[in-house]
Amino acid sequence: MTSLHVHDFTSILHVNQPKTSSTVDVISTRIPIRPYRPITKHLSMRCSRVVNHIDNSLKPSSSSSFFNTTFQIVPLKIGIIGFGNFGQFLAKAFKQQGHDVLATSRSDYSEYCQKHDIGFFRHIDDLCEAQPDIVLLCSSILSTENVVREIPFHKLKSDTIFADALSVKQFPRDLFLEVLPPEFGILCTHPMFGPDSGKDGWDGLRFVYNEVRIAENNIQREKCAQFLSIFENEGCQMIQMSCEEHDRYAAGSQFVTHTVGRILSHLELESTPINTKGYESLLQLTENTVSDSFDLYYGLFVYNVNATEQIENLGRAFDTVKQKLFGRLHEVLNKQMTERNTGVDKANLPAYFLPREK
Repeated sequence: MTSLHVHDFTSILHVNQPKTSSTVDVISTRIPIRPYRPITKHLSMRCSRVVNHIDNSLKPSSSSSFFNTTFQIVPLKIGIIGFGNFGQFLAKAFKQQGHDVLATSRSDYSEYCQKHDIGFFRHIDDLCEAQPDIVLLCSSILSTENVVREIPFHKLKSDTIFADALSVKQFPRDLFLEVLPPEFGILCTHPMFGPDSGKDGWDGLRFVYNEVRIAENNIQREKCAQFLSIFENEGCQMIQMSCEEHDRYAAGSQFVTHTVGRILSHLELESTPINTKGYESLLQLTENTVSDSFDLYYGLFVYNVNATEQIENLGRAFDTVKQKLFGRLHEVLNKQMTERNTGVDKANLPAYFLPREK
């Protein structure tokens, strides 16, 4: 453990409190960092970095009230459910910042986990018995409900925080509120990047989160801040946003992007010797979207209440463009027919409008 001088929450600790054993327990759980990225820099920037979209202001979130103190750092124990490419991608950053990572998945990743010093469990019951501080769902959208309902909650600590990294937010929030014990914390997150876009680092990339249910004035609040600081320390742009607002924006950006990419894939576009930058962007868009499973795309459609409206808007927009194109064409053809029938002087017409000489 490393001693570090940083800011802490006034809601949890008080400057004039004597350092009793209970106080030491609270302040012993703080934010681990990688050696090459000083934590003081990021914590001092927290209030200015967090953009609060819930009240459309630049007020810092409640987890941003700090004062100076010295304490011991204890790493989080993060349990990841669904250890595919995205789960492994996040786990790498967690490990680099000194946290303990546990994982479970339908597929066997025991060899990968052994190589990267990650605890792997074939069954979710065994992961819960290890009692992680944070349970992070990285499962597919379609399988999430079945996964959550099978979790043996009684094997977890009462201050456990459940988080998700799904591309939709209202669905996991409502599921957590329905299924989880009331003392469990709920943190909905969406890293707006993945293994491809984040392969060179996360600096400047957006991370959306909503603290749906985090207890005040206890260790759960501290664990939540510690987990969020992982993404802050990587340089993410932290955006606090309600789940409803996230899904509304995502339908107009992420879902539309995936839909256009899927449509273009059916055109079987290929690179040419005369590619423009715009065309190359379309090729890249197509490649990026079809590399994701259709289940992901279907999940974006089924579990975002705004997706149906967007797909209807796309259809209407395409019809509008077609009508404008063919409407203009009909106008030109009608004008040509009228001019030919009325004997308009051919010298005043462009050559490509003139009939061919027989």
